[in-house]
Amino acid sequence: MKKLVITAAVAALMAGSAFAHDTNREAGTAAGMAGGAAAGAVVGGPIGAGVGAVVGGALGGALTPPPPEVVTYVAQQPAPPSVVVRERIVVGKPIPPAVVLTPVPKNPRYAYAVVNHQRVIVEPQSRTVVQIVN
Repeated sequence: MKKLVITAAVAALMAGSAFAHDTNREAGTAAGMAGGAAAGAVVGGPIGAGVGAVVGGALGGALTPPPPEVVTYVAQQPAPPSVVVRERIVVGKPIPPAVVLTPVPKNPRYAYAVVNHQRVIVEPQSRTVVQIVN
């Protein structure tokens, strides 16, 4: 039984992060919970669904959007040339290594780029997209 719960938790970790790509914390948490519960149910039945929902919700809510001043800064900057990549750019997923990131001067926790004609805010160490600016 213990092995089944651990297996469900691992599956939920993988599935939860795949579903947690919304731009705000609440939506990410909800998506993570739903994805984690679905993966957990497949692996461990009702107990797995419960474990998966908790783990997936934690993963989905872990990605917090940047502060408003960072979003405003990125939105107001002259757009660097857009890089076109095959991959779909999704919040919570890393940006391709070919994309050059421009640091946000007053907040080095963030950088930005224009990819597929979309401005994206990125956490530069992991290159994870934290927000797409429309």
